[in-house]
Amino acid sequence: MIYTIDILGTVAFAISGVLVAINKKMDLFGILIIGFVTAVGGGTLRDLLIGDTPVSWMRDITFTYVIVASAIFAILFRSKINYLRTSLFLFDTIGIGLYTLVGIEKGLNAELHPIICIALGTMTASFGGVIRDILCNEIPVIFRKEIYATACILGGVTFFLLRELPITNNVVFIIAGIVVIVVRLLAVKFKIALPTVYK
Repeated sequence: MIYTIDILGTVAFAISGVLVAINKKMDLFGILIIGFVTAVGGGTLRDLLIGDTPVSWMRDITFTYVIVASAIFAILFRSKINYLRTSLFLFDTIGIGLYTLVGIEKGLNAELHPIICIALGTMTASFGGVIRDILCNEIPVIFRKEIYATACILGGVTFFLLRELPITNNVVFIIAGIVVIVVRLLAVKFKIALPTVYK
């Protein structure tokens, strides 16, 4: 289950990175690089922090194939999916929902405290997008007013609460992932944002 989620998250984030790169009018190499770092950036940082090296995408070539295939798909069908703001938002939202769970599961396997597991999940979900936005000369979404990392945290809290109930792990994963995605969608739809501090 967790491997499938990891692959799906890789697809979602790779496509979101490719869409940003296309919007920035990058060449094919730039598009592939942005898609790649978006897909593996958060997971790479997570694995380095918990000492799981070589990092997961280096040990399993499937991730590289998936990223390249996703990039080719996004380029070929960009006219179909290139309602850029909507498509990017949807793929990014699905990605953070899936990657939050992957990070939490990695933390559990490393026998870390639940709070640290939630932090790892949030980092896994967010930092690929941070790297993407920095390389594309944008202010990362996580640092703007939008609900982004907060959705990951709420999904992580939901995950650990549900684990205390007599339900299967697969159901826990599905519900927690849906919480992340729904919170993010509702926050954007209804313009819900964390307060900012102005001078």
